[in-house]
Amino acid sequence: MKFGTSIQQSIKFLFGFALMACAAVLFSSSSSEKPNLDDSKFKTETIVTGLNMPWSMAFLPDGKALVTERTGKLRIIKGGQLDPKEITGIPKVYFRGQGGLLDVVLHPNYKENGWIYISYSSPKKEGEAGEDGGANTALMRAKLNGYELTNIEHLYKASPNVKGGVHFGGKILFDKKGYVFLTLGERGQKENAQNLGKAQGKMVRLHEDGKIPTDNPFVKTKDALPEIWSYGHRNPQGLVMHPKNGTIWEHEHGPQGGDELNIVEKGKNYGWPLITYGIDYDNSIISDKTEAPGMEQPVIYWKPSIAPCGMTFVTSTKFKDWNGDLLVGSLKFQNIEHLVVKDNKVVKKEVVFEKIGRVRDLKEGPDGNIYVVIESNGSIVKISPKS
Repeated sequence: MKFGTSIQQSIKFLFGFALMACAAVLFSSSSSEKPNLDDSKFKTETIVTGLNMPWSMAFLPDGKALVTERTGKLRIIKGGQLDPKEITGIPKVYFRGQGGLLDVVLHPNYKENGWIYISYSSPKKEGEAGEDGGANTALMRAKLNGYELTNIEHLYKASPNVKGGVHFGGKILFDKKGYVFLTLGERGQKENAQNLGKAQGKMVRLHEDGKIPTDNPFVKTKDALPEIWSYGHRNPQGLVMHPKNGTIWEHEHGPQGGDELNIVEKGKNYGWPLITYGIDYDNSIISDKTEAPGMEQPVIYWKPSIAPCGMTFVTSTKFKDWNGDLLVGSLKFQNIEHLVVKDNKVVKKEVVFEKIGRVRDLKEGPDGNIYVVIESNGSIVKISPKS
């Protein structure tokens, strides 16, 4: 099912759940509610400020949180404050355009093994394929000892290196079967999204130690990269798993119009740039086709583009009426969209939390509240229903 451009501008649901006591353990609030929201239903609190280009966050089991800054720093949030001490051991990043330090995700068994997974744009090293002075998306894992990353393992790097500063992808997702997925943008070279010999415009699937699974769809395809899980993507910036049925949901930036929400499946082609609902930034036609045999249709597309960034399925009892639905952030319109999901289809969508800022990441916290990483002012906002 597809939807056009109309968006309801009201918030439909009333929440009456009390705030859980553990919120005070995770973060302590430091500012007032935002006046542009419906204060009778929700409250938002800016709980952290002072970040520089924050990109992603991950909650540690001890009540702290990790936040990546695209400039190349990994920071700790402790007691509602940004710890001034930086974490050491971060590899050199290609901080240019949209590149830098990107996603941070804890291994599902973090309490037992301590692994932290990080994606970043990695500069070209001697002997690597591609353009001198270029870069591409890489995946590493490490353990945190105080303020130092230790046991660093470099698991994967996309090839070839490209000089451009756009479309790195970089979202990380663990499934429930021992695999890790990583999204790769096409690095501004749209034709390579269809080239199975290049890790551009792809989603890759790896074992948790970086090895390539033997049952990946293109392992036996001549000249294809064996790590590829799906292809035909532009710049995926959201990646989550449905909490009940295990389907993998991804959203990606289109050109001018045509942002997409997809359910990603093994070996499927998602069409870019052979089919698209958008046009180029100079208003030229990229493709006159919006569908073609052997290419997947999005669950929905956005026209005009919202520049979707960050996404989470709601499972918290604090947002009971939204359980099973998606929240999607918008860089362009600086709001959040609530997508009602039924049977793997989006049956309704609405804008919530207008003017919250350029949303870079969305996470449901251990306390059941929603946490939003705001790029525009370097902050983290907590969303919770009023008591």
